Parts: sequence; C-alpha cells; structure tokens
Amino acid sequence: MKVVNLKQAILQAWKERWSDYQWAINIKKNLGTKGATWDYLNLAEALMEQALIGPSPNPLILSYLKYAINSQMVSYSSVLTAISKFDDFSRDLCVKSLLEIMDMFSNHLSCHGKAEECIGLCRALLNVVMWLVLGCAWYCDRLRELGSSASTEASLKACQERLHSLVSSIKNRALIHIARLEDQGSWSNVEQAIVKLTEGIGSVTNQTLKSKLEESVSLVKGIPHMLTAQSPPPAQPSFPSVHAFIMLEGTMNLTGETQPLVEQLMMIKRMQRIPTPLFVLEIWKACFTGLIESPEGTEELKWTAFMFLKIPQVLLKLKSPQSDKGQEFMDDVNVAFEYLLKLTPLLDKADQRCNCDCLNMLLQECNKLGLLSDSHAANLSSKREYAPRLKTTENANIQPNPGLILRAEPTVTNILKTVDADHSKSPEGLLGVLAHMLSGKSLDLLLAAAAATGKLKSFARKFIKLNEFPKHISGEGSKSASVRALLFDISFLMLCHVVQTYGSEVILSEPSPSGETPFFETWLLTCMPEEGKILNPDHPCFRPESGKVESLVALLNNSSEMKLVQMKWHEICLSTPAAILEVLNAWENGALTVEAVQRITDNIKGKVCSMAICAVAWLVAHVRMLGRDEREKPQTMIRQLVLPLFGENTLQFYNERVVIMSSILEHMCADVFQQTGLLLRSTLEGQEPIPYRNLLPAKEPIHEALRRQFQAVLRKGWVDSRALHLFESLLHIGGVFWFTNNLVKELLKETRKEWAHRVVELLYSIFCLDTQQITLTLLGTILPNLLTDPAHWHSLADPPGKALAKLSVWCALSSFSTHHKGQASARQRKRQREDIEDYSSLFPLDDTQPSKLMRLLSSNEDEPVTLSSPGDRSMSSSLSASQLHTVNMKEPLNRVLANLFLLISSILGSKMAGPHTQFVHSFMEECVECLEQGHRGSILQFLPFTMTRKTDVARVTNLYWVKSEFLLLNQPCTYNRGTLKTEERL
Repeated sequence: MKVVNLKQAILQAWKERWSDYQWAINIKKNLGTKGATWDYLNLAEALMEQALIGPSPNPLILSYLKYAINSQMVSYSSVLTAISKFDDFSRDLCVKSLLEIMDMFSNHLSCHGKAEECIGLCRALLNVVMWLVLGCAWYCDRLRELGSSASTEASLKACQERLHSLVSSIKNRALIHIARLEDQGSWSNVEQAIVKLTEGIGSVTNQTLKSKLEESVSLVKGIPHMLTAQSPPPAQPSFPSVHAFIMLEGTMNLTGETQPLVEQLMMIKRMQRIPTPLFVLEIWKACFTGLIESPEGTEELKWTAFMFLKIPQVLLKLKSPQSDKGQEFMDDVNVAFEYLLKLTPLLDKADQRCNCDCLNMLLQECNKLGLLSDSHAANLSSKREYAPRLKTTENANIQPNPGLILRAEPTVTNILKTVDADHSKSPEGLLGVLAHMLSGKSLDLLLAAAAATGKLKSFARKFIKLNEFPKHISGEGSKSASVRALLFDISFLMLCHVVQTYGSEVILSEPSPSGETPFFETWLLTCMPEEGKILNPDHPCFRPESGKVESLVALLNNSSEMKLVQMKWHEICLSTPAAILEVLNAWENGALTVEAVQRITDNIKGKVCSMAICAVAWLVAHVRMLGRDEREKPQTMIRQLVLPLFGENTLQFYNERVVIMSSILEHMCADVFQQTGLLLRSTLEGQEPIPYRNLLPAKEPIHEALRRQFQAVLRKGWVDSRALHLFESLLHIGGVFWFTNNLVKELLKETRKEWAHRVVELLYSIFCLDTQQITLTLLGTILPNLLTDPAHWHSLADPPGKALAKLSVWCALSSFSTHHKGQASARQRKRQREDIEDYSSLFPLDDTQPSKLMRLLSSNEDEPVTLSSPGDRSMSSSLSASQLHTVNMKEPLNRVLANLFLLISSILGSKMAGPHTQFVHSFMEECVECLEQGHRGSILQFLPFTMTRKTDVARVTNLYWVKSEFLLLNQPCTYNRGTLKTEERL
C-alpha cells in the first residue's frame, strides 16, 4: 500500500509543481517513513521510472531524485541499482541525465550500515559497471551500423569516462571484486558484456577514444586478479615531507645556506615526531633517488655535490646542538646506514650510475666529519659485499663524478686564492688557470663544488673583479691585447654560465665592495634574458652613442681581421645590440645579402664570444616582440651566431670558449624557438635537450595539468625532480592564489585519514617552493573564505578538515620561523609578485579602521582595532595579544596571523557549532602540540585576550584543556573559573 501511495505522491507533486524541498516535506509527513525504509520502498527506482517515461527526462521529478540523494533519503546503492535497470540507450538525453546523477556521488562512494547494506553497494557497483559496458558496446554497434556520428561518439565518450572513473579507483575495484565473489553469475554477465564491447571497439575511428576504451576494458578484466597483484607493505614507514624537501633543496637550491636547511629539517622532524634513525635514512634515500634520476650533465654534478659535500655538513650541524648527546647521534647515523644497506636495488642503481661504490665514499666522508666512528664505518663497509660489477670496457676510463667532486672542493679554494692575487703586471699567468677550468666538465665540477660548500658567491665576485680588470688600458702590444681580450671573454662566459645554472641572485645578492656597479651586473640586470624576465629591445641600454655604433658596424663589415689593440670591450658589448639592429634593418631592406650578414656574424663570434652573447641577448628580446611571420631573419642571425667558427685566425682557447658560448645561447633562445616549433640546430648536430624545459603538456589546461601531476605524485608517494619543476612552472603561470587554492581543493577531496595525512606531507614540501607567499595566501585568503562561508563548512569536516588544519599550522610555523630570520631562499626572492594580494590593504595599518576581514566578524564588526599598552588589561576582547609583544604589525605575515586568530575567536564565540568549529579545534590543538615541542616565538602570541588565558592553562596543565575548553570560549562556567584561580595561585 505504501508503494502505491508513494507513486501517487510523486504524480501529485508533479501535477502541482512542488519544489524539491516541498516534495520532501510532504512525502515524509504523509508516508512517515524514516531511514533505510525509503530504499525498501524503492524510492530511487520509483522516481527514476516516472522521470524517464518520455523521450527526454522530466526535470522536475529528476530534481526530486537529486534532492533525495543530497539529503541521504536514498542510499547510493539503490540509485546505482535503479540506473542499471535502464536499458533503452537510444534515448540519449535520458542516458545523459543518468550519467549526471552518477557524477553527484561516484567520487565518494561509501556506505554506513549493516553488512547487508555494504554488500548491496558492492553488487550495485558491479551492476552499474555492467550497465556502462553494455552502453559502450551499444554505441559501438551503432557506429558500425550507421557510420561515424558526432552525437554517438559523444555518448560513447560519456559512458567510457564514467566507466574509467569508476574502475580506475582501487577501492571501487575492490568492492566489485567482493561482489564477484558473492555472485559468480553476475560476473559472468559482465564478462559477456566485455566480450561484446571488445568486438565493437574496432568500429571506433577516433583513436584516442579507442585507446581509452581498451584501457577501461583492461581495468575491468583485471578485477579478478586484484589479490595476486598487491604488493607487500613497506618494512618501515616513509616520510614524504622529508623526502620531498630534500629533493627540492637538491634540485633547486644548491646555493642556499646550510643553516636554514638544517632548521627547516629539524622543524619537520619535531612536527612529525620522526625518530632520528628513520629521519637520517629518509635524507639518504632522497639523495640517492635524486642522484639516480637526475639528467646527465650539469644536473647530475649538482646532485653529486649536494649528496657528498652539502648533506654531510647538514648532518654535522644536526649533531652540533646535541653536543651532550654526540655519541647517541653517531649511533643513530649508524642505524640509519644499517637500514640503508637493506635497500640493495637503490644502492646498486646509484653505483651503476656513478661507476663507483657510492655508499663506501659516503661512509668515508661521514667518518672524516665525526658522524661515524672508525669501527662503525669499517663494519658498514664490510656489509656491502654484493656491489655490482662497475668496471666494463666501455666505462673503464671514465672517472666517477663523486671522486671528481670531492677533489674539486679544495681546488675551488686554490683557484680563489689564485684569482685574488695581483696580476696587473703579468696577467698571462691567469690564462693557464682559466684554460684548465674551461676544459671538459671542469667548470661545472668547480661550480657545483663551490655551490655546495657556500663559496659560489665569492667565486662569482672574484670573476666580476677579473672582468673589470681589462677596463684599464695602458700602452699595450698585440700580445697583451689578446690576453686582455681573453680575460674579459672567459670571465664574461663563466659569469653568464653561473647565472643560467644557479640564478642571477648569486651575482646580485651582494653589493660590490667598491660601491660602483660593475659592468657585468649592469648588463645582467638590463640586457640578459632569463626565465620569466621580459626585456624591452628599445630600452636605452641597447642604444649607446651613435658614433660608437657606426664605427662598430664598419669594423664588423670589414672583411679583414678585427684588431684587438686598445679595444674597450665593455663598450663594444654595449654597442653590439645597436649594431645588430642596423645590420638587421639593412638586410630586411635589401641593402645586405645573406653572405654579407654571415660575414658580419662570423666577425662577431670569431674573436670574443661575449659579443655573440650580447648580440643574441638583444635578438631574443627583439624576436619576442615580433609576429610569427616576421621572425625568420632574426632567427637566422641567431642560428649563425650559435654555430662555432672554424678558422685559423681565432683567439686562444676558442674551442673551449665556444662550447660554453653555445650552451649559453641555447638556454637564451630555447623559449623563442619553442614558440614557433623550430630547432636552434639540426638534429644531426646533436643538440641536447635542456633539462626540465617545456614540461607542461601541450593543449592541456593548467588546472588539469596540476591535478593530474598531483594525483601522480600522490599515487607514487613522493615528489621527484621533474614534478617539482613542473609545479614551479604552474606556480609561476597560475599565480600563488590559484596554485594554493587548487591544491587545497585536492586535499579536501580526501576522505580517508591515511591518505589525507599523506597529502599534507606532500603539500607541505611542495609549498616550500615559496613558503612565505603561499602561507600568506593560505592563512590570509583561503582559510577565511572557508571559515566565513557556510556553503564551504561541509568541506572542513574530518578527516580533510583536520588535515588542512595541520597543514596550515605547519606552514605558519615554518613561515614565521624563516620570516623573522630573513631566510627566504634566492629562488623565492626572485619570484615575480604581481599576483600577490596587497596584504596592507587587506589588513590596513591604520588601526582606527576595521579591516576587510574584521568586517566579517559578527561579534566585532563595530569595534575598531586600536593598539594598547602592555599594562592595559581592560581593552576590548577583540584586541590581538600580539600587540602586547612589540611585534611589527607592518609585516604582512604578522597581520595575517593576528586577523586569523581574531576570526577564530569570533567563530568560537558565535555559539554555532559545525565543521568550521571542529576545524578551529583541530587548528588550535595542532598549535599547542607544536608549542609543547619547544618552538620558540610561537604563532600563539597572536591570540586575542579572550583566548590567551585558556592557552596558558593548556601549557601549564596538559593538552586536555585544548580539547575540552576551546569550544567553550566566551562561555565560562564555575568549573572553569575555579580552575583558572588555581592556576593563578600556581
């Protein structure tokens, strides 16, 4: 009888055009059914049957079904079962509506109830997978019978996407596997449907769709073999945040100072309570992984220097604060190496890559620094018995990079002393040293060793001084003129190579000792193309005096050999762009032939390679401003300048110099040539791809690229170097808010505790790409938006809400710690800030005006914020306690933290509980837990007065007060007041 009444109620609601919530109220009132009984009455099936009577679905009745799903009147299993009973795939609009209904909950399928209901969800999943397979097969048959059709392909694609979305989840496949074991007959029907679909796939002409269908079929076929494909659990827990942070530092911040790296690692160790042996083990695992996957060439040398030179120094500083526990730390390092010895495949791969016994070399370095005792080192070395056969006929004569790096470290010191000596009387003595540095990969070895040991800035400063030396011209002969030209050219090339490999901050971070800006710094700032830096080709720096330009053009156009005596190379480099413009204009207007232009470019690169670099720097800036059809001749000139010149009249060390020149020019031109799909050199000339360039997939939205890359990282469990570079590119393109907001959305999708925690660890390390700005965006914009908009409160429920609270506190602590010590890395300092919100306007300094955020606080919206003295304890409860600690409120981070705690205080005093108050509880709990682990200068100093006393109680007693009282702020009871009096007496 109730079933009959249910159908009548649906028809009555449709006739009277009830809204969805009116329908729900009336049906509950009249039928009086609660809970799972709605499934017993087949409410979902009844609604679907009435909605899909005609050729197109009834939108009003479908709205009733959607309301029933959202309000949990019907279970997911009953909806899926009802969908699987629809078999008329010729009604495309009805199928489309059913697929849209599936989208409402298919990404968070769950079941809370008895075992029978859980088994029901498994069976429903199996039925809907079979329905989707049959749908795909039906549309394939339609394509075969009627030929290619856009509408049929669209319907087929829609079914395929839902099928792939369901079976790509391991959890869903596991549930289907359970249903298969429960009912073998139903699985036989699925197998028959798969056979039918496999036969019809051949009629699909769209190759992309065809391959996706085959992939989905493969996933379904693999369900019976799930148990045999499972891998055993790891022997010990991994710590993705440590791994990813080490990967980040080794890949992008080799030049960074050691102390900030040590402090950041210690903060991660404390926040996650990682035992020291496992902590050290994770550092070594990340180092070995980074070394193995690094591209050959400069990147491999940088990782080798990071692993063998910098990390041992980091461990030494980790040991230093524990001077009274030095032996204990040595024992922990020994245990970490014992664990590392068990990772034989990892060690073997590294040994094969480096052509040496990497572990043994690390043990020797740690032993030298006192991180391992002699007995421990000997014992560990003896256990590495099964090292792979390293020496072969192909690599017998190749010297291992670790050995070269370790020998390069003292060489850097010797070179610095040599360059620092007075060579004004006999500069020829320097050429031998410089020639040695230019040979083979010596320069990259020396730069990597200098970067890992903190000597690269000093190294660059010495060569800037050397580059200034040729400015001083006195009566000179041809030999001294050649020496002067070579000193200028080699130092210029080395400095350009340093900038492209390690960033311009290495050069620009320290002012010149003399107070006068050197030529190279001026040229670097105004003329050198860098990633993310757009130059104006009409800038005055490219327009020197016309007389100098005319004389240079005449000199370049002369077929005779260029004279070196009395040449002012700094002026020549500054005049070269204008001369190139004159040549280009003459060529485009027909005044010069291709042969004449080739002769001029040969003269430019024939003696001093620096001229070619200055010419190409301007040409790159010029090409960026041109349309595609206008780029042919400038790009031809670039190609002419990149190719080496083979002749007898070149200066000394030309072959060595031109190798570095070509590398510099390839990096300069990579972007402008990639825009038009052209190659700088032909493939026969062996142009090596530049590492980590052009990682973004073509024709894919950046939002999708970010989501796909993060999901890949999450499945893998750790972040590799390529992923870090891709994330940095996306951060640069999309901006800090877009980047942070979309990754936070990925975190809030996770509904399992262990996965949410893994996401927190990975995101914390990814956010280290720009900790300061990402933290400002997270705490100043994203969290307030989530906490003040009731529509977002549901996303803050546990476990993702608690995970977001943990991530927010970790970012706040890291940012607050490094911010007050001025430890932002060069990589973060050089990032463009156009996309960062002006936090001074968001939280204005004029404290007589409420900020935008404070106007959101219902309890304080009429109270202005005013500064108070430390002794004034009678001010409004909305005042921030940080104002009593002489904190500089002009700093954006301080303002963001103070306003965030005001918002938290308002939420706790609003007497409205929900997921947002649960989030605040988790946030405060995490703050106090980190505080109890010894963090100085905690962010809790920004608590308002109403919360400060409660926190003091929590610190004096235990964490229970946080868990029990923070939700009762501004609602004191007798028990609380009595406790406070007791604590005041204590």
